[in-house]
Amino acid sequence: MAPNHNRRAEARNGINGTGEKRPPGRPRSEESRQSILRSTLKLLKQQGGFAELSIEAIAADANVGKTTVYRWWPTKAALVADAFSASADEELRFPNTGSVQSDMSLQMRRLIRIFRSRRGKVVAALLAGGQSDPELIEAFRDRFLWPRRKQAYQTLRRGIDRGELPADSDLDLILDSLYGPIYMRFLIRHDKLDENFADDICGLVLNGLKRQLTR
Repeated sequence: MAPNHNRRAEARNGINGTGEKRPPGRPRSEESRQSILRSTLKLLKQQGGFAELSIEAIAADANVGKTTVYRWWPTKAALVADAFSASADEELRFPNTGSVQSDMSLQMRRLIRIFRSRRGKVVAALLAGGQSDPELIEAFRDRFLWPRRKQAYQTLRRGIDRGELPADSDLDLILDSLYGPIYMRFLIRHDKLDENFADDICGLVLNGLKRQLTR
């Protein structure tokens, strides 16, 4: 009993089989997970499409086994959506400047910046593949769109609390009106998509709502 007890105690204290402490840093499993996410983005940019991407290729590039990939992600769609979401998480957090128009415009500018970068190719692949793959578009909604949508609700509610927007504002309609034009220009490419476009949309939509307060 004593040897097993000692081994368990050593494991809790970060001591390996040689009696030496493991070096500090992220657990090996977290390093593998991050490597898988990086490889997914890299290969998707290189291959240009969701259909061409394979779990086998991702696992080989990340130097892990397929079972390691499936340990965290049940499907390829979930993995690709998570990889993109993780790459943009910090950039797309909503600020709290004290002005709903500034908060929305700043976040929308960052989204446009991502769409115009190499990661835009990943978004295009997700949306294109999702038109014929319900699982993929569902993963994009659940793992990328909805988490940011919830943050956007909070931002708009702060604007309502500060008296910047009408109390009965339809939050979903506001968000669709703000972000719909960005996705349209990104996908249809009928006009240029630059960061100033975010200011134009916010001015049109949010200033229109503010005018309702004075009626």
